[in-house]
Amino acid sequence: MNLEDLKPGESWACKFKVVTFLDTDGNVIDKNVSVGEKHPGVPGVYESLGIIQVRDLDSNLVKLLDTKTNKEFCVNWEDCWDADVIEWTEDA
Repeated sequence: MNLEDLKPGESWACKFKVVTFLDTDGNVIDKNVSVGEKHPGVPGVYESLGIIQVRDLDSNLVKLLDTKTNKEFCVNWEDCWDADVIEWTEDA
């Protein structure tokens, strides 16, 4: 599926991968570090499901809200797959 195929006005989600800092269990480390401070994680490939917040057709990038961590990632569309429309429901 191409990024252009996602209809504006609809909510979409997709699986994605991104290189970020991970702990030894493969979880994203969300820590701000100061200049010169050692980062507690190591770079690695993280895969998850993200809700598409913004898409840029010119640069082929999407901003995703990760459903596991609630962290936003800017990802090249080539690193996304299994895009589908979101069907929102209300919890009872």
